[in-house]
Amino acid sequence: MSLLDIDTIRADTPAASRRVYFHNAGAALMPIPVVEAQKRHLDLEAEIGGYAAADREAERLNAVYGSVARLLNASPVEIALMENATVAWQMAFYGLSFQAGDRILTAEAEYAANYVAYLQVARRTGAVIDVVPSDASGELDVAALERMIDDRVKLIAITWVPTNGGLTNPAAAVGRIARAHGITYLLDACQAVGQMPVDVEAIGCDLLTATGRKFLRGPRGTGFLYVRKNLIERIEPPMIDHFAAVWVARDRYELRRDARRFENWENNYAARMGLGVAVDYALALGLDRIEARTRLLSGRLRAGLAAIPGVIIRDLGRNPSAIVSFTIEGQDAVAVVRAADAAGITIGVSNPSSTRLDAEARHLPPVVRASPHYYNTEDEVDRLIGLCQRLAA
Repeated sequence: MSLLDIDTIRADTPAASRRVYFHNAGAALMPIPVVEAQKRHLDLEAEIGGYAAADREAERLNAVYGSVARLLNASPVEIALMENATVAWQMAFYGLSFQAGDRILTAEAEYAANYVAYLQVARRTGAVIDVVPSDASGELDVAALERMIDDRVKLIAITWVPTNGGLTNPAAAVGRIARAHGITYLLDACQAVGQMPVDVEAIGCDLLTATGRKFLRGPRGTGFLYVRKNLIERIEPPMIDHFAAVWVARDRYELRRDARRFENWENNYAARMGLGVAVDYALALGLDRIEARTRLLSGRLRAGLAAIPGVIIRDLGRNPSAIVSFTIEGQDAVAVVRAADAAGITIGVSNPSSTRLDAEARHLPPVVRASPHYYNTEDEVDRLIGLCQRLAA
């Protein structure tokens, strides 16, 4: 496997020469081609109007479905392009039907946005939320999941790479169980897409959601939903408009037969254009190479931080992701982020409320979150380690 051309990649990322940017789990720096694609479309809209611009660029805009499908090893008919990952996840989850006693299985490190939706549906329908325990490594316990399966389980829904803790849950192992029992499987892949290869066939998920703004390096306000082909017509979107469904008679409509039934008519086409370029950019680099680079950098960061007295690594799992979570004794996480900012380093904070079950089980305070990406360098990693050494002294 050939190495990435880091010099060329950094030339495509001008801000990387001005700041050390380790906030990619929040919103990564967009490469120049992604920014320029959006600007060109905005300029075209300013020149000929939004409708005419969309018509003129229809081929490129429609090609985004194919790009996302290639990214996921899916078919374009299984892809819906959405305003963000939250909307994508909500359209999938709220399109499912639950009755009293139905069980939703999820993981201890589930993201807050998803869990509050489970709570709402449980309150409305009488469905039950059951949390699969973690194993000794902190990953979802696959054997425990298998033991929890019964006829009342209607959904398995987990976050693949949680927002903190470095964890990578065993998504494909969960998929094998879901398929064996015919249970719908919804996977939140926000932090995985763009950081590692994502193959929906290998994973075995029925529904997958992701954002453009994180490791994929796309624009904010973009996301997508994958719906397995044999499931599309079995899910009624929780809300529709005349893009999702054709009004065929005064008293009747017909839903689209592809995943675009989960979309609505109005879109930010400039952002969509940028999303397509971001996906193509990642595919051209190669997700295997991207994953190898991010794991190299995050591993270097973990090792360096772990060697500092007073620094506690808060990561879980046998094969941690590029999200590195830690605390410094005697230092508030927000204060650490501010000190880093003053030193020209951008990192973030993950609060306990974002993954409440995991945070309460481990008694976590707010943690510092540093998420290197492939355009970062070893020297930049060492700069953050050096800063933490000084703060911990």
